[in-house]
Amino acid sequence: MTPTAEASSPAQHCARLLLTGAGGNLGKVLRTRLKPYTDTLRLSDISQLEPAGPGEEIVTCDLADPQAVDALIQGVDAIVHMGGVSVERPFEEILPANIQGVYNVYEAARRHGVKRIVFASSNHVIGFYRQGQVIDADVPVRPDGYYGISKAFGENLSRFYFDRYGIETVCLRIGSSFPEAKDRRMLVTWLSYDDLTQLIAQALFTPHVGHTIVYGASANKESWWDNSRAAHLGFAPKDNSEPFRAKAEAQPPLPADDPVARYQGGAFVKAGPFNDGDSKK
Repeated sequence: MTPTAEASSPAQHCARLLLTGAGGNLGKVLRTRLKPYTDTLRLSDISQLEPAGPGEEIVTCDLADPQAVDALIQGVDAIVHMGGVSVERPFEEILPANIQGVYNVYEAARRHGVKRIVFASSNHVIGFYRQGQVIDADVPVRPDGYYGISKAFGENLSRFYFDRYGIETVCLRIGSSFPEAKDRRMLVTWLSYDDLTQLIAQALFTPHVGHTIVYGASANKESWWDNSRAAHLGFAPKDNSEPFRAKAEAQPPLPADDPVARYQGGAFVKAGPFNDGDSKK
C-alpha cells in the first residue's frame, strides 16, 4: 500500500487483498465492491464460492485450521477479516471460527509480515448499553452474548498484536448493514452498503491508524455512537435511514420494558441460553 499524507484522500490500492468470509451476506456484497482497491482479490470461505473471475483468487479455508490459515495469508498485503459466525449461537459454535480463527489470522499475519487488518467487529460488543445512550469507543465493553464476547476478544487480540508486533487494525463495530432499515432500532444502527464500502476503504488505506475502533453506521437522524475517537479515518457516511422510517414505524412498537427495545443490542440480548436441555440429561 502507498498511502498519502492526507487521511481524507488516501491512495486506495494494494497488490493483493484478502477478504475472508466471502460467502457471507456482507462478503458477497464486498466481493464486487473491493475489486477496485486491489490488483488481486483473494476470496476465502469455509463453503464453496462462485468460480474466480478476473483479478480474483479463491481459497477454501477453515479458519479454525492454523495451517490452512497460514497458507491463506501468505503473499497478501492487507486483510479484510469478515469470516466467522455472524449471529448469536452456543459458545461451542462460536469458538472455532470467531475465537480460534481470529487468533490464527493474526498469528499468520505476524509470520507473513502483514501490517494492516480491517476486523469486522460488531455493535454487539456494546449491546447492553441502553438505547438512546451515546457512547464512544472508550467505554467498557458490554457484550450481549457469546457472539459479542467473541468480537470483544478479537478487539483485544488486535490491540495486543498492534502493541507487540505493530500490526495496525481498524475494528469496525458494524451496526446493521442491510439493503434497508427493517425496524425502529435499525433506523439508528443502519449502515448502507455504500457507506460500509467507504468505511472499509478508509480503514485499509488511511495512514497511521494504530489500533482504531470505529462504529459503522450511516448518517442516520439519530445516533447512539460517537466516532470522534476515529476522526482520523475521515469516514463521512453519505446515506441515512430516513427513506425507511415510515415502513419501520408502521410496525407495532415493542413494550417499553422489553429488553429488545431497551438495549442497543436488540434481539441479541434475549438469545439463549442454548444448553439448558443438555444439562438435564
